[in-house]
Amino acid sequence: MKLKEILVFGATGNIGRNLIRKLTKNNYKVVAVTRNIHQKGFKLKTQANPGYLDLVELESLDEKKIKDLFDGCSICVNLVGILYEKKKGQFNKIHSKFPNILSKIAKEKKIDQFIHVSALGVENALDSIYAKSKLDGEINVRKNFKNSLILKPSIVYGIDDNFTTNFMSLLSKLPFMPLYYNGETKFYPIHVSDLTEIIFQIISKEIKNEIIECVGPEEFTFKEILKKILKSIRKKRLLIPMPLPIAKITALFLGLLPKPLLTSDQLILLRYDNIPTKKYKTNFDLGLGANKKFEDEIEKYSYNWRSGGQYTRKNNQEIT
Repeated sequence: MKLKEILVFGATGNIGRNLIRKLTKNNYKVVAVTRNIHQKGFKLKTQANPGYLDLVELESLDEKKIKDLFDGCSICVNLVGILYEKKKGQFNKIHSKFPNILSKIAKEKKIDQFIHVSALGVENALDSIYAKSKLDGEINVRKNFKNSLILKPSIVYGIDDNFTTNFMSLLSKLPFMPLYYNGETKFYPIHVSDLTEIIFQIISKEIKNEIIECVGPEEFTFKEILKKILKSIRKKRLLIPMPLPIAKITALFLGLLPKPLLTSDQLILLRYDNIPTKKYKTNFDLGLGANKKFEDEIEKYSYNWRSGGQYTRKNNQEIT
């Protein structure tokens, strides 16, 4: 029996690596696309058994090369996304133009499924360049590939994320943490393994023509998330509400860093709750649960930021 081939863009990210592991373990052949095969390829080679994973380098939006990648593949998953721009126009190029190209080629090649991962709540934050580019990408995908499936996850976390681990690092070093908008912004964080299970079930059950808001089982404010992280790393820090004018000035300076801790655009995003809009179905509505509890999961790797390190781990604690 010929293996069903899946083309994955954004394969080296946190979601991509976990998804490749899940798919190849279940006998799917994966073609993983990365911008730098020499720098990032080694991360992927360990995710699958020989014969189940092909690595391909794509340095630019070369439509001819992208078309060639679709040959032999029946499913395409687009996970490509960035949190900040290094150059002006990158949000539009990556979140809007790239999905537009992929979905047009997917239609031309008549593939079975096109799955595009966007972000939760972007419809409400149109004064954010990030959110606007994400929404434009969704519109392009729906226009070009009628049976496309769009996933809109809340914050995705896990041992290799850029969210909980960044805050663990900051909270372990700083004497206080500023709270933007009083830390009242709401989130439904979803564990990366839950999200990859949802994608796997969508592929296995051949679910099409849906927009799904992907959320975890718990709702937290930003302040509550920070408190849970502090508890997990066993630190006490002041959480101080920051006036918006000062926050805006801070974001301007932080945005100049090579890996910005906060940008002006991200500050705008924090004004909007990251929760289901009720415009679309959630993963729970479709019987695609997400069961991982935030506090339980961060406990599995937060010991790295505690004073006693690995010796503070609970007995037989597993890392997933």
